[in-house]
Amino acid sequence: MQQEPRLYNSVAPLRNVAALVALIDRVQSRQSGLPGMATFYGPSGYGKTTAATYAANKFDAYCVQVKWCWTGKKLCQAILTDLSIPPAGTIADMVDQISEEIARSGRPLLIDEADHLIKRNMIELVRDIYESSGAAVILIGEELLPQKLQKWERVHGRMLDWVPAEPGSMADVGHLAPIHCAGVELDEALKKKLLAVSANSIRRICVNLDRVAEFARTRGVNSVSLKDWGRGDFFTGTAPAPRRALA
Repeated sequence: MQQEPRLYNSVAPLRNVAALVALIDRVQSRQSGLPGMATFYGPSGYGKTTAATYAANKFDAYCVQVKWCWTGKKLCQAILTDLSIPPAGTIADMVDQISEEIARSGRPLLIDEADHLIKRNMIELVRDIYESSGAAVILIGEELLPQKLQKWERVHGRMLDWVPAEPGSMADVGHLAPIHCAGVELDEALKKKLLAVSANSIRRICVNLDRVAEFARTRGVNSVSLKDWGRGDFFTGTAPAPRRALA
């Protein structure tokens, strides 16, 4: 990972990026006879989609982000669009198209927002694609995704590994600061405070670094300490209290 510090100047080498890359590499290089599905899971805001973007480019993987409103037909069409293949007319034929192409290419398939597969009863379609292709299939979803998959034994039993996304760390703050707070030096106390109020969420860390950058711009400074920040307003994600009715 040290050789690839950023992807398109926007994805830092966060530990969840490294974790997903290692997981895909492990599934791709598994020994014959071992299952080829895996799950990368964690709370919203932990940078899973960012990690998927990085990994998709690193491995030249096929990658789709499932939407809540999708049907099985739309899922297959979306995957085929990523494969640059015109979709056939039926779901069964599309599954065959997908399976044949990823078996031929040997490239992994990443499915983000995979919780929707379960809500919309599409998970067996993904298992069919895996069984027919033998390709590495990585499901990416929320914290309870592994538990949700337990009711689908034929999918659950084909997992090579379950890897949790980890909360943001001080190292992650250090990697993200040059991207979201470029040209501004932050002292360690401010970084620790920012991490704490962000509740270790990568998304909120980015939002708060942007606030510090704005703070620095408006004051014309290139360094900000916790003392400088004072009672500055960090974003915590907490919903604001209801306002009193206007007279």
